[in-house]
Amino acid sequence: MLAALGLDAASEAVYRGMLAHPGDGVRALAGRLGQSEEQVRRSLDLLSELALIRPSYERTGELRAVSPEVGMELLMARQQAELAAQQQRVEASRAAAARLIAEYADLKPATAHAGVEQLVGLDQIRDRISVLARELTTDIMTFAPGGGHSPESIEASRPHDRDLLARGVRMRTVYQDSVRNSQPTVAYVGWLAELGGEVRTVPELPTRMIIFDRSTALIPVSGDDTRAGAVVLTGHGTLMAVCALFEHVWVQAQPLGAASAARDSGGLSAQETTVVRLLAQGMTDDAIAKRLKVSPRTARRVATDLMERLGARSRFEFGVRAVQTGWLPQGSL
Repeated sequence: MLAALGLDAASEAVYRGMLAHPGDGVRALAGRLGQSEEQVRRSLDLLSELALIRPSYERTGELRAVSPEVGMELLMARQQAELAAQQQRVEASRAAAARLIAEYADLKPATAHAGVEQLVGLDQIRDRISVLARELTTDIMTFAPGGGHSPESIEASRPHDRDLLARGVRMRTVYQDSVRNSQPTVAYVGWLAELGGEVRTVPELPTRMIIFDRSTALIPVSGDDTRAGAVVLTGHGTLMAVCALFEHVWVQAQPLGAASAARDSGGLSAQETTVVRLLAQGMTDDAIAKRLKVSPRTARRVATDLMERLGARSRFEFGVRAVQTGWLPQGSL
């Protein structure tokens, strides 16, 4: 069925087998498909050349088939570049890909709730983000908790960011203030701003989140382990809520290029205001450091400085004086 896309029957069978049974190795695929191991390996070489398989992010040394949504788009782009004069063949290829995607949809687990889909594992998450990013038309809004990015991840992001901004997509990202300590990330944000991207920071974020065109949101199921899985939200009411959450945080956030020492009427920076609140909640220095994504030493220094400014000798006394000073609202203790 996919011969028009450059995929012979044997390789198509291997691709389908890998989609239906992602844990199969060469020997298992050969036995299941009635092919020799050499035939399977030749098919794997072709599938790799066509970018229909790639190394797994989760299992070192293993290959996995990319989803039909991603794989078929890659093949289509290749055909359109090489066979622009043969539009009829391209359309036939699109029809074949659509049939394969429809058949593969039957293998996906049914979602338990309308507007909610669960993705299991990093492979599924990255595939879905790729699809949603390609379909973006208006804007993308992101909460990115944690510290700075590695130079490798920054370089990998640049082509995708450049493409989105060139297409006129509005890109807004909220980082935590701790990202200001990462020079590679600060430099990357400056580059992004030159292309039209918008970045702000806050002391803490509620969760990692990406909202695509205000119609789809992707949120990890675990804040501590983003590889564990994610949920895709498309329900209208849910999207209104998460978009409102983003806008609320965005309004309070500070542009990354602005001075980080801006203070409120009480003389506190945004980070200090957050530390005051967390101290009043009884959090330890280590817990505050984890929440703000800073080192325990930094959290301890900020907390000690705040206590000294109020002349407090204990955290309980600090809480009382913070209320008296107006750093905390009445009744917060």
